Amino acid sequence: MGILDRIFGNHWGIHPDDRKRPAADLPLRRLPLPSHLYVPLQQHIGAPARPIVLVGQKVLKGELIAEAQGATSAAIHAPSSGTITAVGEITAPHASGLPVPGITIECDGEDRWIEAADIPDDPAFDPFSLEPAEISRRIGAAGVVGMGGATFPSALKLNIGKKTGITTLIINGGECEPYLSCDDRVMRDFAAEAVDGIRLMLHATGAKEALVGIEDNKPEAIATMQQAAAGFPEIRICPVPARYPMGSEKHLFSALTGKEVPADGRTTDLGVLVHNVGTAAAVHTAIRHGRPLVERIVTLNGGAWRAPGNVVAPIGMLVSDIIAATEFKEQPARLIMGGPMMGTLLPSEFVPVVKGSSGLLALTAEEAADGEAQPCIRCSSCVRACPVGLLPLEMSARIRNEDYAGAVDLGLKDCIACGCCAYVCPSRIPLVQYFGHAKGELAARDRAKLRNDATKRLVAARAERLEREAKEKAEAAARRKAERAKQKAAEAAAAAASADTSGAETTA
Repeated sequence: MGILDRIFGNHWGIHPDDRKRPAADLPLRRLPLPSHLYVPLQQHIGAPARPIVLVGQKVLKGELIAEAQGATSAAIHAPSSGTITAVGEITAPHASGLPVPGITIECDGEDRWIEAADIPDDPAFDPFSLEPAEISRRIGAAGVVGMGGATFPSALKLNIGKKTGITTLIINGGECEPYLSCDDRVMRDFAAEAVDGIRLMLHATGAKEALVGIEDNKPEAIATMQQAAAGFPEIRICPVPARYPMGSEKHLFSALTGKEVPADGRTTDLGVLVHNVGTAAAVHTAIRHGRPLVERIVTLNGGAWRAPGNVVAPIGMLVSDIIAATEFKEQPARLIMGGPMMGTLLPSEFVPVVKGSSGLLALTAEEAADGEAQPCIRCSSCVRACPVGLLPLEMSARIRNEDYAGAVDLGLKDCIACGCCAYVCPSRIPLVQYFGHAKGELAARDRAKLRNDATKRLVAARAERLEREAKEKAEAAARRKAERAKQKAAEAAAAAASADTSGAETTA
């Protein structure tokens, strides 16, 4: 029995057909530059970036166009040279299709880079001579975020690791989502760069070792990374079983360390920080070359693509432009950004690639076949598949009855939305959607409670203020009354004294 079986049970996770090939084995190619780029200001966890450019302004590739707002935010840079044509709203790469703030750039076709920042002319410059805080600052200035999809600002994550005194850095090269192979291509094509980025992150955090977890269905990536890391004993390449969701932070942590992260805890509580292998490559580019994150590798896969594979796309490139450059062989039944298990169903083709876009899947009707949901037969397949040991059938039953508190008691907040339960459900019940709905409802209730609490505080403060003002008015009125009475008494005494004086004078 493996360590994960001991921690999560004998039947955790699933073994979906990965369908990564032939896309994973085809050479990486670069897409032609489109006429316009649509760059969202919210491409990361945290506050959206604040635009610092104006309509009509000329920009160069890599130039800062929106700065981070607060600690949990990330800078945004121009993905190509051109002219700012709009600072307003664009369609979000989300199933809702709602607008988000963004910047539109009309490309000039020259793709001219701005002069790299912080890079000296001396070819012997050693970035390891920099202080750890300076490494993190430059990573933050380059707008690097988690490339595995979580998009947490990388500089903030490194600083947290430094402050908590982590000893181990885990690099996630698992890429367990079916169809996706962008991380695989990073490790095959840019292994030396990724290893250099890992070394820089070790320097930034003070960690002593790095464990690179790669699923064993990627032998080429494992071999290439082992060769690149051969001269660095602090970096170990660690093959792990190909089992979904091995790319989950907590599962990869357990597979590599033999420990379990508490349900409400983080890996940093146990001295470990987790980053994606694509993030490591972006760190190398930011520190060695002074270039920000303005493009990424995107997997094009699914039966509807005429030419599947992995492509380098600029941030802000519309899905419609990708389709025009690569073409479908048939109209897809479903268009998904990300993987089929945890990806986002796109509302249209007119949404942009963002920093967290790992793949673009064009699925045929056969691949996307869902069927009608049927009543639960209580087979408990979902229970056996759940990688965190929850009871999906019981949670969904409570959610259908709007017993959200009961679902929380059963572990709703521990759900990682991996989709294993829905994948194995013979009744095709949309379990993940149930859990997403419940989490959204709970979040809405929490926000409503916060609003109500804030309103109550305002009402109480107003009542207190009115009471204080009334008291102050009463006290002021009492003081005025006392002063008038005192003044009248003084006037009466003065009048009496004057009368006495007049009487004495008359007598005399």
